[in-house]
Amino acid sequence: MQFHVKQGSVQDEAADLLVVNLFEGVAEPGGALKAVDQALHGLVTQVIAAGDVKGKLGETQVLYSNGALPAPRVLIAGLGKQADFGVAQARKAAAAAAKKARELGVTRLATVVHGAGAGGLDPAAAAAALVEGTLLGNYRYRGYKRAEGDNGKPELAEVVVLEADAGKLAAVQQGVAAGQVVGEAANWARDLINEPPNYLTPSEMARRVVQRAEAVGLKAQVLGEGEMAELGMGSLLGISRGSDEEAQFIILEHIPQGVDPASLSTVALVGKAITFDTGGISIKPAENMWKMKGDMGGGAATAAALVAAASLNLPVHAVGLIAASENMPGGDAIKPSDVVTAMNGKTVEIISTDAEGRQVLADAMCYAARYQPDAMVDIATLTGAIGIALGSDLAGLFCDDETLRGRLTAASELTGESVWPMPLWKPYRKLLDTDAADMKHTGGRLGGSITAALFLKEFAGEQPWAHLDIASVSWQEENSAFAVRGASGFGARLLLELLRAYGQ
Repeated sequence: MQFHVKQGSVQDEAADLLVVNLFEGVAEPGGALKAVDQALHGLVTQVIAAGDVKGKLGETQVLYSNGALPAPRVLIAGLGKQADFGVAQARKAAAAAAKKARELGVTRLATVVHGAGAGGLDPAAAAAALVEGTLLGNYRYRGYKRAEGDNGKPELAEVVVLEADAGKLAAVQQGVAAGQVVGEAANWARDLINEPPNYLTPSEMARRVVQRAEAVGLKAQVLGEGEMAELGMGSLLGISRGSDEEAQFIILEHIPQGVDPASLSTVALVGKAITFDTGGISIKPAENMWKMKGDMGGGAATAAALVAAASLNLPVHAVGLIAASENMPGGDAIKPSDVVTAMNGKTVEIISTDAEGRQVLADAMCYAARYQPDAMVDIATLTGAIGIALGSDLAGLFCDDETLRGRLTAASELTGESVWPMPLWKPYRKLLDTDAADMKHTGGRLGGSITAALFLKEFAGEQPWAHLDIASVSWQEENSAFAVRGASGFGARLLLELLRAYGQ
């Protein structure tokens, strides 16, 4: 998709579709919408008065110009209540407009920058949100279907971003460029998660990540099982034993051009990437097992955040560590009651082989200590328990460090990838005690997401650390006003925003 910034008024632009906006509760149109209303002889005022459009967030209303405008259609995108409006709402409005445009078969649309006027947003931030939302809302996984397009309709190919104020053009251009990097990176993560697991094996995931990384100047390295064995990664390798596919440990590093990394903050991101999870010997029920192709969502988000950080040349030393493996019930598969030794020497008794994510993360987090990071964040589709606790809108955030927790919360608010603080309840640590090893890796059904986080804490080191459990938000079950069914790519934009914060 191509984006072009142009100085001009929306009512003068020739396109398949013009996109303007409306705040909830506004009775008389203003700004660009007023100009469109005048050109349409009061039609916008009429549909508002009739209650056909209310301006609710995610709402869209299509009007037809009948030759009164150079464009045949006008779309009014709802922005929600002005008191609640921010960058996240601007992004959602753009996503809803893009989804509607795709339904209409629009190939070229022209749009105002939502929020850059009466919304009071910084023009660059508003333009970035516009482009991110357009890309996220227009997303469609192409997969291996032979048919092109949506029911024969063409794809949205061009978006003209209109700004009437010449003084804002440079900021809008900057925002559009940044938003395109972020939106495309997030959609790439969604592609990886949606990919069938027979195509996206650990080695193929490593190949695709390295290819994308090298294209944007990221330093990339992949360790095979022999190299992991030399490092003592017995916890990760225990999980890959049952599969014919070799595990891969992907290392990405961003050092901004022309900057001494010693002068920068170092942030290590650690992603779980189980390219397919059967549960191993503790096999999962057949129903919905197909969704376990998405058990590498944390790794995909980590890779996308690093790629975007390099593309934007963020002033931060960022490290991405992705532990990629399958979890299969082969003849050499790990068994309940087996004991493995992690990279830091701790021994772990396996209780359920379906608790494999924490096992691969444990060694990856130990490896992260090599970089002496100022902060470490792991991200994983880790526990079903987090969905029971928080539902399908919120990821669980486990973090005892006030600064890191605050930065992740702020990043969540800006990106709309919502997190909720969860307790690292120390008394539950005793639930991981066992006679057979230094610890066992599960603490039972109750408080399952908390004991999983407490297990990971044993491998986090001394620097500030946070754990993001995204098991309930990585996959979108149904189409919505802002998103399409399938992989959400949750975490890619959130982690990138965190890297921005450490680069300031």
